[in-house]
Amino acid sequence: MTQAALPLFAAFIGGMISLPGTWIVRRIAIRVGFIDHPGGHKAHAQPVALGGGVAIAAAVVLPMLGAVALANLGAAAWMPEAARIHTGGIVTKTPLALGIIAAIVLMCAMGLWDDRRAMGALPKLLVQIAVAAALVLAFDLRLLSHLGYAPSCALSIVWILTLMNSLNFLDNMDGLAAGVAMIASTVFAAAAWHDGQVFVPACCMLLAGATAGFLPMNFHPAKIFMGDAGSQVIGLLLAVFTILTTFADPARGQKPIGALAPLVVMAVPLYDTISVIFLRWRIGAPIWTGDRRHFSHRLIQRGFGVRGAVLLIWLATLITALPALMLATATWTLAWCIAGETLLVVGIVALLEWTGSRQPRTER
Repeated sequence: MTQAALPLFAAFIGGMISLPGTWIVRRIAIRVGFIDHPGGHKAHAQPVALGGGVAIAAAVVLPMLGAVALANLGAAAWMPEAARIHTGGIVTKTPLALGIIAAIVLMCAMGLWDDRRAMGALPKLLVQIAVAAALVLAFDLRLLSHLGYAPSCALSIVWILTLMNSLNFLDNMDGLAAGVAMIASTVFAAAAWHDGQVFVPACCMLLAGATAGFLPMNFHPAKIFMGDAGSQVIGLLLAVFTILTTFADPARGQKPIGALAPLVVMAVPLYDTISVIFLRWRIGAPIWTGDRRHFSHRLIQRGFGVRGAVLLIWLATLITALPALMLATATWTLAWCIAGETLLVVGIVALLEWTGSRQPRTER
């Protein structure tokens, strides 16, 4: 196996765990009654199994634990040749890897509890803050470190919280969050690989494979939902991986505007978060209360089918994400064109959802 094939191998492993894992989790969920029933703001007409996030989390955690164990126990001979030469690096990254794994397990467990018992917004937020702060402070996991320690830590915690809740908000339609996460993690893997890293691209592609393996049973009509146990874990991982990737380093020829790359990749999910918060605030509804004001729902109200709305959002995410790979090393003219293109894509999505047919669709 070549070095270039290592991220692809990671994606394969993630998919091969997630695909059967999702089927197993669904069978268990149905047996124990862990089901999302229709009603209220929920659009699905039939009960759907919950807990799919467990399969996604397992598809990331198990290979990471395996690689760490093999490297630290002197069993690197079991690893692919392309990974074996990085044994020393894996050992060095072991504390960080274990910290990320612990955060995944905690957020997945909290998500399962919330999916089962419906926790309040404040307890959830406090746990999110604690997890984000622990990662940032314990492992010096910081964005824009040149701003100074305190501002950098605060910004990093806010970024992790933002993506965790943005993916949680985005998980409102069959296949939507999983597909967007697959696209974003693949693009972030390419950016980290171009930055000369191995650990981050491999982890990103584990996530890409995990979401790809989950999608066959989550695409409309969904047979299982990831729930908070999956959406918060995905948001956490995307945030952590972007922090670990260098997007703006003048010493390496990267321009400061490269720091906007994660925002460009996640422009569509962030637009959904901002628009939903604004709409709820405008009518005086609690920000954390579930409803059908997400832009995917607004697309359906304008005449799109569920699959059409989801594919449109996937495509919009892909269009904004791919040029972000060039942002750090682009000329200033090209960089501003990329930023402008992102705004135009978001503008097109806004026009599609706010204009056109107003005939409601009842399918999920």
